[in-house]
Amino acid sequence: MDVPPSQLLLKRTVNVKAIVTPRWKEEAQQQLQAQINQVDNQLQQLEMQAQRMVAEIQKQSLKPPGPETVQQIESIQLQVNQKKSEFLEQKNQVLQQLQQVQMLELDQEVNQGQIESVFRVETGDNLIDKMQVEILLRDGVVEEIRGAV
Repeated sequence: MDVPPSQLLLKRTVNVKAIVTPRWKEEAQQQLQAQINQVDNQLQQLEMQAQRMVAEIQKQSLKPPGPETVQQIESIQLQVNQKKSEFLEQKNQVLQQLQQVQMLELDQEVNQGQIESVFRVETGDNLIDKMQVEILLRDGVVEEIRGAV
């Protein structure tokens, strides 16, 4: 790409917004539900791993279990409970997001994220205007480009 000496190519961050449509809402809810299911699976795996570890320790220990064995089991349970709390916190955050998505009104605009774009600037251009560009999507299709391209 040849650029005359009076021009520069620069990078900018472009905000991407989406119009809330029934399809957008459904897809967002499905993604969030998938995240919830994933956390639930991780919680289940954690429980099963903990049960196996405790069972293995109990199998290898004396009957009745000595103080060392009891301490090992308590340590495992403490770690499991901490990890469980982290998973439940994640799940709560996703549930809150799901609730927010459900409350969005159709045709409302929501932030989807940002992408980078390369743009040409030349003498006399208003750089601030050229930096403030956003793209508006409706079901993944560009509906509008706002700002000085």
